[in-house]
Amino acid sequence: MARQLNLLIVNSSEQERNTIKNTLQKLDVFTFIECEDSQSALQLLKKQAVDVVISGLDVGKIDGWRFSRMVRSGLLNTPKNTPIVLIPPIYCERIAETTARSYSIDAVLPFERHAALPQVLANVLSTHLEKSSRLNLLLMEPNQQRAEEICDHLALNFACTHVNTTHDALSLFRQSAFAIILLDATATRAPAAKELVANILKQNPNQAIVTIIDSRDADYAEQLLLLGVTDFVREPYDISILSKVCDHAARREDFMVSYAEFEEKVSQLSRSEQSYKELFSAHQRILLHLNTVVMELDQEGLIRFINPAWETLCGFGIKNSLGKSLCDFVIAEYQHDLQEILEKIITGTQHQAKIELQISHQKQRHIWVECRFQLIKNSTSKTTITATLDNIHERKQAELQLRHLALHDTLTGLHNRYYFDQQLQHICSAVTQNNDTEHALLYIDLDHFKIINDSKGHQQGDIVLKEVSQLFGENLSDEHLIFRIGGDEFAIILSNTNLLDAHLAAEGICMAIEKHKFHSEENSYSISCSIGLTQITIENHDANECLKQADIALYVAKSLGRNLVHCYSKEDAKNSALQSGLEWGHNVREALQNNLIELHYQPIWDFKNNNIAYYEALLRLVVKGELIYPNQFIPALELLNDTFLMDQCVIKRAIAAVAQHSELNQVAINLSAQSFLDERLLPHIQTCLVEYQVAAERIIFEITESASIKNLSATQTMIAKLNQLGCHFSIDDFGTGFSTFSYLKQLPAQHVKIDGSFVRDMLNDPIDLALVKAVHDISHSLDKRSVAEYVENYEIFKALKDIGVDYAQGFYIAKPMPIEKLKAAIPTILASKTIR
Repeated sequence: MARQLNLLIVNSSEQERNTIKNTLQKLDVFTFIECEDSQSALQLLKKQAVDVVISGLDVGKIDGWRFSRMVRSGLLNTPKNTPIVLIPPIYCERIAETTARSYSIDAVLPFERHAALPQVLANVLSTHLEKSSRLNLLLMEPNQQRAEEICDHLALNFACTHVNTTHDALSLFRQSAFAIILLDATATRAPAAKELVANILKQNPNQAIVTIIDSRDADYAEQLLLLGVTDFVREPYDISILSKVCDHAARREDFMVSYAEFEEKVSQLSRSEQSYKELFSAHQRILLHLNTVVMELDQEGLIRFINPAWETLCGFGIKNSLGKSLCDFVIAEYQHDLQEILEKIITGTQHQAKIELQISHQKQRHIWVECRFQLIKNSTSKTTITATLDNIHERKQAELQLRHLALHDTLTGLHNRYYFDQQLQHICSAVTQNNDTEHALLYIDLDHFKIINDSKGHQQGDIVLKEVSQLFGENLSDEHLIFRIGGDEFAIILSNTNLLDAHLAAEGICMAIEKHKFHSEENSYSISCSIGLTQITIENHDANECLKQADIALYVAKSLGRNLVHCYSKEDAKNSALQSGLEWGHNVREALQNNLIELHYQPIWDFKNNNIAYYEALLRLVVKGELIYPNQFIPALELLNDTFLMDQCVIKRAIAAVAQHSELNQVAINLSAQSFLDERLLPHIQTCLVEYQVAAERIIFEITESASIKNLSATQTMIAKLNQLGCHFSIDDFGTGFSTFSYLKQLPAQHVKIDGSFVRDMLNDPIDLALVKAVHDISHSLDKRSVAEYVENYEIFKALKDIGVDYAQGFYIAKPMPIEKLKAAIPTILASKTIR
């Protein structure tokens, strides 16, 4: 049985607390904890966590709103995103919603509507997210420095998302909800700004928009307001004024709707006072037409009276129902229980009873009802049973939905992470009771799913997840449990399955996913999965250890090439190293996501012109204040399949530096093999070039020989696209792949880098010298420039110049250094061709 959820009720009224418990007790989902006031509740939450909080408004010196703020602060022992439902005595809907949003409350429900609590809690638990009282603001400002200043000043009240172009602003607006959009509509950007405003308001006429203008022309400001802009500020402006304008604009709709709602409440009270007698009379008429079914049963349990609500409830006519047993209308599952209750009442063992059951509808469906029975004896001592039947079908559906949501993933319908933890713990404990039992745990990850999400969109990603979930069900019997752990990760518990059968089942899943065709618009494509497998036996029955083993096995499967099954083994020497590598990889990914990077630049010397030809950008990460070099983090990123994130950061930072520093006449950027064939690469390069207004010919992209020959056709296509864009291209480390020189003829690259391992020993090894000369000669014959790496002393430098090599790179010319140091060192490099 799944663990009960701890529900904290904070309410000064014992009667209201009991009402809330009675409303939810039938769900059999919650364990109730009660507090009379907010201070005692805070003392409790300092010591322990709860799963849900239901609070009144007047709960002591710290009211319900401020009590919720304390929960959201993260200072208590309960998670700061613990679901909170506020139950005030009365409320105005819009005012309550607006205030709840400010205090990060999940839902507000007046006490009089407590019967709706099951449905409200179902919705709250199914959207369990981090809470923030800051309003979401989308800023469209091409000027990076100004954008950073605005975001810093607005950070207290707004969660700012910044974009540079109207295209990106419209794209992001369509994907996410923003309380306010702030955009630069100064004279130079007026046409694009107007078009953006029109497109936004076409999709959402109520969107709050504030514009920044520099025109003193009142007509232009009037045009913006007529177009639908909420407000504007004129340059130069005080940043505090901008903050106030944004705050008022974002809440304008709330103010207007709340005022109208409050006015309607006042009007309702006035009308109620004036028409009290009419309402009282109407209530009397309503009592004569109850929706509740009222009936009398005789000593045989046969119906002898029934009101018209019966026909509305189940569709059967009153005349045809009289004289029949109530059991005849109840589905078979509940007939025995109902008969027992009626016998106890008829014999006087019980005088009243209540039961929930399902009755049959005339249209072949079932309706949930709550039946209450009362024993009545008249003057002649004859026994009569009165019964009332209330339709509780919606409430029962909400209960079932709540149970389902508590245990299932809303997207795929599979069991969720919470249920997985419960079941893994349960099955591991059960193994100790039966020594001969064997189970297996599969941990599954879809290969390259992030690329699908990023390139095809999250909607297509969701479709893939649903189809994969169906494939799991089609390839496994019902006795096995399937879970979606999160994102593109799944787990399967194979009950009563030995290791061999588990491995065969896992291989079957791999094959089924690989063979399946996923469709996107007019295209179809295939994906694969990697699976980690571990046994659950009497010798291995710790749930945490089993999960850890399956996780390690999964990443071993990935490191071995993906699309395969790996069974965990204690003898697997890679496990400990792999685990530490994964942890390091997550740290590296976090550093990239937070833009904690430095680019160092190394000059490439032009022998012919005795000058610096261009610079190579080399990445350094900043982790805990320490510079980390590529050989320390690239293997971890390759393991996580996340090198595109690295290349994204480098491309953007390098192009921005070229725009900012005129000394960087041309910069070479290294690309990983994974990124080079990623369809997101070219659009990202184009966006950066446009954003920073950098000419494409100032950028050279490099890829190693070994990476480029893996898919020659795709490499040729990508180089052609980069050349068409205006960028240059270089083959790095040429010679290490031992490919034929004819391979160079097939690639439209402008530069060929001679591998440094040949250059370093060329004066001592005649074969290396011959290779250097050969690569240079072939490069020239194909109209390409030759670049020699690892030029570490004057002798090599001089020999390369004598051979006729075009460019040299190495410590003899200069070490890589940050841009500020490089700018200071350039005169020395030009004068002496070296930095020591």
